[in-house]
Order: sequence, then C-alpha cells, then structure tokens
Amino acid sequence: MNGPLGELVAAAPRWRRPGMRLLLALARRPRGLALLARVSPADQVAHGLLALGRYDDPARAATLGWDAEAVTARGQALREAEGRP
Repeated sequence: MNGPLGELVAAAPRWRRPGMRLLLALARRPRGLALLARVSPADQVAHGLLALGRYDDPARAATLGWDAEAVTARGQALREAEGRP
C-alpha cells in the first residue's frame, strides 16, 4: 500500500493496522465487498477509508467539491482579516 492512504494506515496504532489493511484489501474486490455488506459497520468503515484515498487526487477531489487551494486561500484571508499570524 503506497501513497497517502498507506501513510494513514502506517500512522494508525500498531494493533489497528492489520485490520485496516484487511478492510482495504476486501473493499477493493467485488467478492470482498459482498462479504463486507453482511457486516454493516465494517462496510461503512471500508467505504470511508476508500473515500479518504480518493480525496488525495486533486482531479477527483475537485469533482467531489473539494478545492484545497481555495480552502487554504480562504483560511489565509481570514487570518489576515483577524490580524493573526
């Protein structure tokens, strides 16, 4: 597992990493999704983790309504308006 999603899993507590890796591996396969659909909370967690991975791709994030540069610019303007560093 590479990229930011891999970094997220690596930053998790040691005891949680194997479960996260398993959920991601299952969620990426049709049969795994069918298995996860039987356990609703696990299904939701797996879909949430995959969604987090999609937000790292700027093109996908823009289609989902997320523009990191606009958020950063808005935050900087707010800080300047309030006189904060």
